[in-house]
Formats: sequence, structure tokens, C-alpha cells
Amino acid sequence: MEFDLKYMRRCIQLARCGEMGAPPNPMVGAVIVCGGKIIGEGYHRRCGEPHAEVNAIRSVRDETMLKASTIYVSLEPCSHYGKTPPCANLIIEKHIPRVVIGCKDPFAKVNGQGIRKLREAGIEVVVGVLEKECLELNRRFITFHRQHRPWVTLKWAQSEDGFIDAERQPGEKPISFSSLFTQTLVHKMRAMCQAIMVGTRTVLLDNPTLTTRLWKGPNPLRVTIDRNGVLPESVHLKDGTVPTVIYNNGNLNQILHNLYKRGVQSLMVEGGALLLQQFIDAGLWDEARIEVAPFTLRSGVCAPKMGNAVLVEEAIYDERKILNYRREM
Repeated sequence: MEFDLKYMRRCIQLARCGEMGAPPNPMVGAVIVCGGKIIGEGYHRRCGEPHAEVNAIRSVRDETMLKASTIYVSLEPCSHYGKTPPCANLIIEKHIPRVVIGCKDPFAKVNGQGIRKLREAGIEVVVGVLEKECLELNRRFITFHRQHRPWVTLKWAQSEDGFIDAERQPGEKPISFSSLFTQTLVHKMRAMCQAIMVGTRTVLLDNPTLTTRLWKGPNPLRVTIDRNGVLPESVHLKDGTVPTVIYNNGNLNQILHNLYKRGVQSLMVEGGALLLQQFIDAGLWDEARIEVAPFTLRSGVCAPKMGNAVLVEEAIYDERKILNYRREM
């Protein structure tokens, strides 16, 4: 069992290499072991390209060793024809006698069928090794398929005394809480999310572009709400440069379900305070990233009030504290 844990940890490590390229497919890593030695490794590099198991098998120099090997994979091998052939079929074809799986794939076309196919072929299959860690690795993918909504990340920056902005009018310059480095980290987050959302007031006050200007990566789908049709045609969100969806209702459940139907697995909500609080009060969030700047404001727009939140990580960059929370289930 200790060996299984060791090699599954390596699978997770490999899977993370596909962080930017694999979505909306899950990140998956695979390791092939024979005689106590790793003879092949692979991960899912990019959506539409070969899966982790395929890359691992292709990396093995002597394929005859596969008949005496164990393949470790962080997510259940697929059993259906999509953009690539089924990985379960390839494992069977190569006569690999043992498969160790981190967690089941909740995708409806897999969801245990890959495991069943392998077992029906006489292969020993072990499921659930480092299951919690493997589920965490693909939390966005898992949430999308199990709850039929995107994984929701709340993000805001605030002063030490809990204000996210001054009381101001459109055209007035906003307060800068972030350094160039922490701004870059936010743009990296944008590149890793499929959609980004702000409220009507934020669009009117700041006219944001919501792009990944400081990080190499795709621009997310831009999302906002305009219930009363007050957003002018001159705002950046209507410039046609990046796909944008503007909802005319504020029902968050309906919005999240519509984003699910659009195939959006991850949504970052950047503000403003009212919209963020609505997500918190509705329990429609999964994680939150709060940046605390090293100064006070004494008055202004209050930061959202967190409820049922667990602090999971804390870091300091350029004297700014970055707090990462998860919603307590």
C-alpha cells in the first residue's frame, strides 16, 4: 500500500503540469511501474490531445514489460470514444495486469464504466488511493459534473480595516490595493478560470476589461448583470473583443445553471461588494481569495462578510496578505 501511495503522489504531481492546457478536460497523471521501478510516465497535456495513460504507455521503451506492470492513474481511465479512443481499451490491449486509480470520473460517459470494463477483462483494479487529493486536484471538473454548476471563486482586495473601496462616483479613480506582482497573480487566476463576473456598479464605476493582460493565457468569458438596461454601449464589456454574456436577471442559481449549459466549469467573481455578498449569502461559492493591503481607510464600501468559511492558506507578497478560504460544507 505504501508503494501505491508513493506512485499516486507522483501521478498528482505530473497531472498539475497540465494545469493550463488540459481544461476543460480534467488534469490527469499516469505512472507505469515494473519491478519496483518507474518505466513510463505521462500526463494530459492539452484538451483534444492524448490522455495521460496513452502518453505514459508511449514513453515505455520496452513494451513487453507492460505485461508485468502496474499503471497508476489519478482519475478513472475513460471508456468511451471522444476526441481520443478509450484509455481503458488501450490498457486491456497492452495486457497491463494491474491498475491503481485515484478516484472515479463523474463524467456521465465514464462514471465507473472504465473500472467495470477493466475488471471484466480480468485486470486487478484498485480504486481510491489518495482519493481526497485526486478529487481536490480536479475540484472544478468534479463540481461541474456533480452539481451542474461552475466552481465559484470569490475574489476581492481590501484595507486592513475591512473596506474594499471609497465612496465614489463614475470616473473617479479607484483605490489601488494591489502591487504589480499581486495584480499579476490575479491575472494568472483569470487565465485559469473560464469565466469572470462583476456587477453592474463595478462596470459603471471602473469600466473593466476583465482580460489577462499581465499573464499569458486565454481571456475568460466576461459576465455581468444588467437588470435595468443601464450599461451604455461604450463600456469595454460591449466592445466585442472578448466573448461576453450580459444577464438581465439577478437570479444566481439560474445564471450558474446557464453557465453550466455553456460548458463553463469555473467562474471567478471579482465584485462588487453587493454581488459578492449575494453569492456568500446564497451559499453559491466554493473558495475565496482575499488580498489585504497594508493600510487603513477608516470609511468607504465595506468588504463582504464571510460565513461558514475555513482558512486554508495564507501568504504574504509585497507586504500584502493573501488569504484563501474554502466554504465549510
